Amino acid sequence: MTDSRLVQLYVYDLSQGLARQFSMQMVGIQIDAVYHTSIVLGGAEYYYGHGINTSCPGATHHGQPMEIFSLGDTSLPDEIIIEYIDSMRSEYTPESYDLFTHNCNNFTADLAMFLCGRSIPEHIKNLPQTVLQTPFGQMLRPALERQLRPIVNSPPPSYSQPIPAPSSVMVQTVSSLSDFDRLLKTAESKCLIAFFTSATCPPCKTVYPHFEQLAEETGEKAVFIKVDIGMAYSVGERYSIRATPTFITWSKGQRLDTWAGASPTDLKTYVQMMLTATYPVHPHTNLKLPTLMSTPKRSITFAKIPPFDKVTAKLGAIAETPEVSTLIDFLQKLSTKGPSDAPIPDLPKLAAFIQQSYKTTDPTLLFPLIDIFRASLSDPRISGWFAEEKDHATIHALLTHASTHETPYPLHLISLQSLCNLFTTPLFPTHLLTPPLLSLLLPLATASLLSTTHLSLRAAASNLIFNIALHIHLQRCTKQKEVLDDASLVELGVGVVEGIQREKEGKEVVKAAVVALAWLVYGVERGSELADILGIVEAGEVVRGAEEKGLLEGGLAKEVVGLLGVTLE
Repeated sequence: MTDSRLVQLYVYDLSQGLARQFSMQMVGIQIDAVYHTSIVLGGAEYYYGHGINTSCPGATHHGQPMEIFSLGDTSLPDEIIIEYIDSMRSEYTPESYDLFTHNCNNFTADLAMFLCGRSIPEHIKNLPQTVLQTPFGQMLRPALERQLRPIVNSPPPSYSQPIPAPSSVMVQTVSSLSDFDRLLKTAESKCLIAFFTSATCPPCKTVYPHFEQLAEETGEKAVFIKVDIGMAYSVGERYSIRATPTFITWSKGQRLDTWAGASPTDLKTYVQMMLTATYPVHPHTNLKLPTLMSTPKRSITFAKIPPFDKVTAKLGAIAETPEVSTLIDFLQKLSTKGPSDAPIPDLPKLAAFIQQSYKTTDPTLLFPLIDIFRASLSDPRISGWFAEEKDHATIHALLTHASTHETPYPLHLISLQSLCNLFTTPLFPTHLLTPPLLSLLLPLATASLLSTTHLSLRAAASNLIFNIALHIHLQRCTKQKEVLDDASLVELGVGVVEGIQREKEGKEVVKAAVVALAWLVYGVERGSELADILGIVEAGEVVRGAEEKGLLEGGLAKEVVGLLGVTLE
C-alpha cells in the first residue's frame, strides 16, 4: 500500500504587491494579489503556463511563494499521478492558456481534486471572474493580458530546473545473497540478467551505460541486476565469478547463458536471446489479418450530451440541488465552450449524491440523473477521478443496480453506456477488470448481450465487451501480465460466442462481438483453457454462421475463423 503524502498549494503574487496597493483605484475592489498557483507533491512542483511544467519546489521563475496551503494527503502511486498529469497535457497546452478563463489556477484546482478530493481556495480560483465582473476589469482586460501573459505563458528560464517524472529503478543493485535470491524469485515468470562488476574494473564502466539503456528499452519484461562482487562477495562466490564484467541470464527461473567481456554487441545479442527464450514469437503474429488489424484500436464511448431542458424538466426539484445543478452547468460549458472553460464540479459530493440516489430515488428520476452522469464520464478528468475513488463506491453502486432484474430498460441501457465511458481514462480498465467490480461487470455484460427484447441493449453490451477485449489485447501486446484469469476469460469468451450465435438482426452487434472475440484470443497462450473451451463450443463455426446469415462481412469473418483455427491447433 502506498504511503500517504502531503499535497501543497504554492501561491505566488504576479503583481509583486502592486495589486494590494493599486487595485482599489484601478478596478474599484480590493485585490490582495494576482495569484499564480502550483501543486507541490513528492519533491516536485507542477504548474501551468507554457504547457504543464515540472520543477523543484520553489525553483520556478516566479520566485518564492507568498503563501503555502496544505490541501490534504494522497495515497495514489506515482505512476498513476504521472499518467493523470500526462492525460491533462492535451487540455492544458501553451496555446489554450487564457489569463482569465483557463489558467494556472484552473489546472491546480483540477489536479488537487484528483489527488485529494478538494479544490483550491475559492478566493484564488474565482479572482479572474471577480475582476471581470467590474466595469474597469472589463476595460483593463486586454492590458492585463498583455502585461501578465508573458510572465506565466513563456517557456521557463534555464534556471527553473525540470525534474524527471518518478519512475521505477530499471537497474537494481544488490549487496547480499538474500537480495539476489529475492530478485530471482520475482523474475520466475519473466527473465533476469545479472551484471557482475567491481570497483577496479575500467571495462565495466564502459559497458554499463549500454546495460542501463537495454534495461530501459526492455522495461517490465526483464529484471536487470548489478552485482559488485567486492560488496556482494557471497553472490560472486556462488556463481564462481573470477573476472569482471561477467553476465548471466535466466529465463523463467532457468539459467541460460554466462559470458564475460565488455562488448556492447555481445550484450545486446544475449539480451535478445534471453527475451526470445522467455517470450517466444506467437504463431498469431505470422497471420495476415488486414481487416482485423485495420479496426480502430480505440474504445467506444457515448459522449452525447442530453438536452438540458428535458433533463431539468424530468428531474424537477432534483435539478436544483447543488450537486446536480453544478453537474449540468459543467456539461453546458463543456458542450458550448470546451473543457478549458468547464470547471470540474465537486466530485466527492457528486459521488455521495449518486450513491444515495440509487437507494432513495424513483427509477423514473434516476434515469435522467445517471444520463448526465454518463455524459460527464466522457471527460477523462471525471472518469479519472472515479477511477481512484475509495472502494469505487459509485461505480459499484451503478453495477449493482444495473444487475438487478427490476432495472428498467432505459436505466439499464444508460448504465452500460456509462461503463463504456469509463474507458476514456487509462486509469480505470484495470480497476474494472479486477475484484470486486469484475464479479459484477462480466455477468452484466454477457447477460445484456443475450437480451431477447432490446437490440440497443445488445449493441451497448457488445461495445462494452469490445472495450474490455481491446484493453486485454493491448496489455497482452505490450507483454504485460494477463489481465483476466482463465476462468474470467472463459466466461467472457463463451458469452461472446453465444451472443454471436443468437443474434439475428444486429450487424453492429455482431461486428463488435466478433472483433472482441478476436482480441480475446489473439496472442493467448497455447493450450490455454480459453482455447480448449472455444474449440468445444465451435467458435469458428459460429463466426462462419454469422457471415452466412448476412450479419458479418466476409473478409473479417474469414480472418477471425483463421485466427481461431490457429488458436485451436
